[in-house]
Amino acid sequence: MNIKIIGAGCEDCNKLYANAWSALVRSGKDAELERVEDLIEMVKLGVMTTPAVMIDGKLVISGRVAGEDEILKILNK
Repeated sequence: MNIKIIGAGCEDCNKLYANAWSALVRSGKDAELERVEDLIEMVKLGVMTTPAVMIDGKLVISGRVAGEDEILKILNK
């Protein structure tokens, strides 16, 4: 599983990354968690509103900071 946290590194992006990390640890799943902060890469991924979460190439959250519990539910689907 590949999880991308997409955003320019602002406070909201950092909070979303922290929530995703905590949710990933709680899930017990083996996944790669990475940040995408490059604007050109964001556009290539098709993300127009940040912060965002992409899991295995699918945009699942965009334009808001999702909580740890919400991300955990998505990971457990």
